[in-house]
Amino acid sequence: MKRGAPRTRPAAARGAGLAEHGVALLREVLLWQFPADSVVSRYFRAHAQLGQRQRHVLAETVYAVLRNLRLWRHLAQSATEGSVELRLLLLGWQGTPQECGAAASLLEWRRQALALPCANLPAALRWSLPDWLAQRLQQSLRPLGETAFETLAQALLQPAPLDLRVNLLKADRQQARQALDLEGIVSRPTALSPWGLRVEGKPALQRSQAFTQGLVEVQDEGSQLLALLLAPRRGEMVVDFCAGAGGKTLALGAMMRGSGRLYAFDVSQARLDRLRPRLQRSGLSNVYPVAIRSERDDRVQRLAGKIDRVLVDAPCSGVGTLRRNPDLKWRFEEQQLPRLAQQQRSILAQAAALLKPGGQLVYATCSLLEEENTEVVQDFLREHPQWRLLDAGDWWQRQGLPGAAVGAPYLRLYPHLHGSDGFFAALIERGPA
Repeated sequence: MKRGAPRTRPAAARGAGLAEHGVALLREVLLWQFPADSVVSRYFRAHAQLGQRQRHVLAETVYAVLRNLRLWRHLAQSATEGSVELRLLLLGWQGTPQECGAAASLLEWRRQALALPCANLPAALRWSLPDWLAQRLQQSLRPLGETAFETLAQALLQPAPLDLRVNLLKADRQQARQALDLEGIVSRPTALSPWGLRVEGKPALQRSQAFTQGLVEVQDEGSQLLALLLAPRRGEMVVDFCAGAGGKTLALGAMMRGSGRLYAFDVSQARLDRLRPRLQRSGLSNVYPVAIRSERDDRVQRLAGKIDRVLVDAPCSGVGTLRRNPDLKWRFEEQQLPRLAQQQRSILAQAAALLKPGGQLVYATCSLLEEENTEVVQDFLREHPQWRLLDAGDWWQRQGLPGAAVGAPYLRLYPHLHGSDGFFAALIERGPA
C-alpha cells in the first residue's frame, strides 16, 4: 500500500451538483492509491464550498459503495445510461433524490436494481468480498456453525458504531454518560467493556466538552478488551509495542492509574505525534512515546528481560475492521499475507524478549485470518518452549463477561457476535528463569 497524502484531481467544478462531486470523489477513491478516508478528507479540503450536510451525504455514499462494490458493479451492468461511477453512486446514495439531481429514468433503474434477488449469486459476489477472502473466512468460521460466514459477511456490510472509552482518571462511566447527555450526545454502556459507551448516530464528538476535557476517547469496544486482557498493574513496567496513535496506550495507562512506566513504541513518528494531544487530554504522566526504526531497534533491546507486560497489536490485514475501513478488502492483496505474517513473527519474537520471568504478553491483530493469528502464535510457542499460552476463556469468566469466550484458549471477537470490530488475541506468559 502506498503512503502519503492523496492528490485530489480538479474533477468537480465549483458549484457543481452533488452527484457530480460524488462521481469525482468516487473516481479518486477507486484508484486505490491511498486509504479512502485520506482521499475523502483531501477532497473536502479542496472543495470548501460543500456544507456539512453535503459532506455527510457524500462520505456515507462513498463508504456504502465501497462496502458493496463487487455486487453493485455487477448490478451496474444492467444499465447503459450515465457512467459506471454514477450508477455505483446512485446505488449507494445516502441523500434525498432531490439532492442527487439524477434523471428520473436512472432513479427508477436504481429502485429496480436494488430490488433484484441475489440469493442465487455466488457467496463472494453476493457479500462483496474478493474470492480469496471469502474462502478464507468460510474456512476460519466453520467451527462456529453453517451460518456463521453469511452472518459475519452481512455484518461486515454495515457501518461500524461509534464507541468511546471512559477515562477513569477523570470520570466513571455514569458521570461521562451524563456529561455527554448534557451536550445532546446519547450513549449507552457497552455490553462487554466496563469502560465503554456506544454513541447513537454520528455527533460532532470532537467539539464536545466531554471529549476536549479528556473524559472520553474514541476506541472500539474490542480494542478496549485487549487492554483489559493484558491487565497491567500500578507501578509496573509496560510496553505497547505497536502503539500507533495510542488508543490502547491510553487505556493501559488509565489501568495503571498513571503510575509505573509505559512505553509507546512505533515505527511511525507521525502516528506517535497523533498520540501527544490525546495524552495531554488524558492527564497521564507515565507514558513515554518512542519512535523506533524496527522491532530490533537498540532502544528496544536495552529493555530485554525488564518488562512486566507487553501488548503487541501487530500490523495486519485489518480484515476485522472492514465495517469502518471497507476499502481494505479491495486494496489488500492475498499475495501480501506471507510477508505480513513473517513480519508478525519477527515482532512477536522481539517483543516477547522484553518480558522478565513471569511476565505476560498479549499478541493481537484486528484480523480474522488464521495465517496472521493462530499460525503465528503456534510457531512462536514451538520455537520458545519456555513461554506458555494462557486460557483466555478463564479470563473471560473471571471478568464476568456474558456467555463463554469464543475460540478459547484464544480470544476471538466478531462483529456479528460481539458488535465490535473483529479481533484475535493470545495471552502468553514467560516461564521462570
